[in-house]
Amino acid sequence: MSESSSVRSVVITGASTGIGRACALHVDRLGWRVFAGIRKDSDGVSLRGEASERLAPISLDVADAASIANAVQVVTGALGNGGLSGLVNNAGIPYGGPIEFLDLDQVRHLYDVNFFGLIAVTQAFLPLLRRGRGRIVNMSSVGGMVSAPFVAPYSSSKFAMEALSDSLRMELAPWGMHVSVVQPGAIDTPIWNKAGGVIQDLIHAGPPDGLHLYGSAISGLAPRYTPHGISTDSVAEAVAHALTSSHPKTRYPIGLEGAVARLARSLPDRLRDWLIVSRLPKWG
Repeated sequence: MSESSSVRSVVITGASTGIGRACALHVDRLGWRVFAGIRKDSDGVSLRGEASERLAPISLDVADAASIANAVQVVTGALGNGGLSGLVNNAGIPYGGPIEFLDLDQVRHLYDVNFFGLIAVTQAFLPLLRRGRGRIVNMSSVGGMVSAPFVAPYSSSKFAMEALSDSLRMELAPWGMHVSVVQPGAIDTPIWNKAGGVIQDLIHAGPPDGLHLYGSAISGLAPRYTPHGISTDSVAEAVAHALTSSHPKTRYPIGLEGAVARLARSLPDRLRDWLIVSRLPKWG
């Protein structure tokens, strides 16, 4: 069945849990047709249990070209002659640790999901977005404004996303298509809650030198990655504003950490380094 032209439609990647799930449910409540990208059928069942009949879970692995192509086919069939009003690139994974001991295969996988996957999904859906003069919302992070020790893979992927978003915003402007970036701080979501374990597992699984050189810092950091942070509702509201406002912002820093990170970007490098490192456990 073709989508009614009176209903706006959006694709949201990484909608199984956390921010993506909150965005899918929030935009669904606003009356949009949401194509919620999921990895497991059970996540789709759970989403449908909380959403209207408009929400359609779609299988979408942003690091798999065949999965992306199949998702485009599904969405195109549902839209008929219509176009997309929005794409929310939310899918992402964490990985970090001392650069000296990073697993390069893990770094490449992170980039396949967080950065190259974003490009692939955006390219695939752009014809439908252009048809609907749709908007693109990319989920960045405070880590995309200011980097810190031991989070280089994740943070650098978000820095790359920020640069790509700036270029894309200018490239699509002639068609009246807007690109926004959302920059959450610490959010109470699974990706944040498991990040400390990811970093600690890396250092303990690495060579003895890694534990000797960086173990004190990693052990002190891990307890900070516990359930805390602002609600996903704040992020979902920012995404909705970016999709619906007549004056969408180019960037949406969320929470106190977002504001602090923006301020920190204006500081001299060494002062910013000192402020960040002074709040961390000592190492070396």
